[in-house]
Amino acid sequence: MATMSRASPTPAPASAGPISAVATLSPDAQPAASLADFGVDGRVVRFEEKDVVFSQGGPADAVFYVQKGQVKLTVVAGTGKEAVLGLASTGAFVGFSCLAGARVYLKTATAMTDCELLRIDRDVMTRALHRNDALAALFLETLLLQNIRAEADLVDHLLNSSEKRLARALLLLAHIGEEATPATVTLKISQDTLAEMVGTTRSRVNAFMNKFRNAGFVDYGRNGLHVHRSLLSVVLG
Repeated sequence: MATMSRASPTPAPASAGPISAVATLSPDAQPAASLADFGVDGRVVRFEEKDVVFSQGGPADAVFYVQKGQVKLTVVAGTGKEAVLGLASTGAFVGFSCLAGARVYLKTATAMTDCELLRIDRDVMTRALHRNDALAALFLETLLLQNIRAEADLVDHLLNSSEKRLARALLLLAHIGEEATPATVTLKISQDTLAEMVGTTRSRVNAFMNKFRNAGFVDYGRNGLHVHRSLLSVVLG
């Protein structure tokens, strides 16, 4: 039975890099119920925006499943330079390197919005994967999809312009191109975070966003940034 608690906020380091994927169990699954069906037990933890879920170098003793909200994944080099590796949304696993024997987390996970995560102890998840072939197969599939996406992210970062990388990041965040996604999706994300994800400056992101808005690809409303399906033309063009 999952229990509920409020996580204590932890300060996060204040970045450039390609957006990357995270393991996703099922985009339309009810997280707690679907994991319970596989015999996975955990504790529901709530985080407020900017709270740290786990820190790079901290003891890797649990896997987290995003039930609500978005989590930003970052890594810091020895020089102090930080890179945004990706965002985890509802239906995603984070911190799963502990299942491969990692003693410490290799990334920092920070809540971008108010979040609700299912915390699953490493040993509990390991036993569930060993005992349930269906869960193991599904989890392996998500990791393979992550690898495919990561390769695409690397190609995008190496070969495409900052403008195309920004457009692609927005489309990925909005899940535009997937089935059942509406023509317009509202995002709540800052230009600073977009700059970190794309690997450019905030001023350039601002210039590109103004260009996208003038072209009718995006617009701003009371609830946040509206991303339209027409933005695909920037990536495909």
